[in-house]
Amino acid sequence: MKKVIATTNAPAAIGPYSQAVQVGNMLFASGQLGIDPATGNFVEGAVKEQTAQAFKNVKAILTEAGYDISDVVKTTVFLADMGDFAAMNEVYASQFEGAFPARSAVAVKTLPKNGLVEIEVIAVKE
Repeated sequence: MKKVIATTNAPAAIGPYSQAVQVGNMLFASGQLGIDPATGNFVEGAVKEQTAQAFKNVKAILTEAGYDISDVVKTTVFLADMGDFAAMNEVYASQFEGAFPARSAVAVKTLPKNGLVEIEVIAVKE
């Protein structure tokens, strides 16, 4: 049975989707932008700051569902500009301890609200 996960500690969905859905011991979190949930606006700065905020949002969703960042097994990173990969990767690497999850990183033409980075995760609770 699936369970919808929602928290006010991450930006509300800006379309017809859930912040995350839990099925059994797996959590599928929708992509998170670098938006501050308190203001509804992107954090100030460039891709590093937006990546850090996107991870704060991801972690808020994980926490709401009873997971943490160590439960993440797969991430997908969407970048508006692949030229930002190194800056994003620096922040990304600091978010995990031990084994990194599997990851895909792709450049896309445009992200919602003209964001610079969007991060989605899949987590598994053992």
